[in-house]
Amino acid sequence: MNSMASWQRLLAQTGRAAQQWLIEWWQLVHLGAVIMVLVLSPSSYRRDNRALLARHIYVNTAPILLGFTVLCALVTVVITRIVLVTALSYGLSQYALQVVIRVLVLELIPLTAALFVALRCTIPDGAELTAMQASGELDAMRQRGQDPVRREVLPRVVAGLFSGITLAVLSCVVALVVAYLAVYGFNVSGLPIYTRLFGQVFSPAVTLIFVLKTLFFCLAVSLIPMASALYGLSGMHDNSVRTSAELRGLVRMFAVILLIEVASLVGNYY
Repeated sequence: MNSMASWQRLLAQTGRAAQQWLIEWWQLVHLGAVIMVLVLSPSSYRRDNRALLARHIYVNTAPILLGFTVLCALVTVVITRIVLVTALSYGLSQYALQVVIRVLVLELIPLTAALFVALRCTIPDGAELTAMQASGELDAMRQRGQDPVRREVLPRVVAGLFSGITLAVLSCVVALVVAYLAVYGFNVSGLPIYTRLFGQVFSPAVTLIFVLKTLFFCLAVSLIPMASALYGLSGMHDNSVRTSAELRGLVRMFAVILLIEVASLVGNYY
């Protein structure tokens, strides 16, 4: 009887955990759909909302743009030098630039940009939204007839998307320029070869995968912290439970990023 009761408790706990898991993912998908509708809605760009949106975009992008670009340039110089020296030692120098472009532009920069935006922007924004949810400020906005998703969540999500895409695009351009200078110097004679190598790497399929991967990375790091703040703490007042919800949100975000990266690797190399 004890064995049967323990199995029943285990099954009940597993069922509750599965139900909670499905609810959390459904809330994330629902929030993403609501945000997409609000992004396409003209009423989201009224004068007061435009000012708030512009402020969030500026705060989430401008302070980190220069630092991340300089960091990307330094990493590009180091990786390019390592790959060139290694390729020369094995007699494979003709493949060195292709490896640099694939490793940096296709794989490292989109992932690094998304994680950088998450650590510097969207996770702190999610913590700020969590504090507003815990203090009852969002409920007070609902009582005043204001929509917290439109007023507080939408600007943070759009700012995270804009920041991630901007960092990724700018860093890719900087990496390509720095890699060329590291190999050919300030000499335009290498442009035809470099352009041909770039075209060989960025085929239409690879370009599509790169664009989708960058977009999904930015969506993941922008939406998941906000969903965890908006839905994960509903009715929770204990600090330990609150921390557990925040950790689940972070684990979910990194799991989604990992799945996107694995899917892109499969699409690029299989």
